[in-house]
Amino acid sequence: MSRPDIATLAVGDVIGTRTVTFDRANLVRYAGASGDFNPIHWNDKVAEGAGLPGVIAHGMLTMGTVVGLVADWAGDPGAVVDYQTRFTKPVEVPNPGTASIDVTGTVGVIDAEAGTVRVDLAVTVDGGKVLGRTQVLVRL
Repeated sequence: MSRPDIATLAVGDVIGTRTVTFDRANLVRYAGASGDFNPIHWNDKVAEGAGLPGVIAHGMLTMGTVVGLVADWAGDPGAVVDYQTRFTKPVEVPNPGTASIDVTGTVGVIDAEAGTVRVDLAVTVDGGKVLGRTQVLVRL
């Protein structure tokens, strides 16, 4: 995929959408890769005892996965120079089944002089926001 041309972009342009799914196996693999073995990410009783609705996805797994939309659009993951978000609601991962996370990227700010674009991500599960104020700065 080639890099977008900053001269052709406008604030409000949708850069893309995607749906990401997680199942319990994804959580186990992420725990092994990250070293985050907190049982709220694999044990229903512990998660419920902590006041959660059930097992939840790792926040960093969610955050790291949804930014892929922007990295793919930019044509280079190294083009992402800043990434910020707020965790607003946990992503519950049922057993059996999957959690489906919907991501939409929209151009929020263009700085042609600096060669950067801020992409705002809307990240939801079943229409409810799970990440808030999610902004990705990309150098094109």
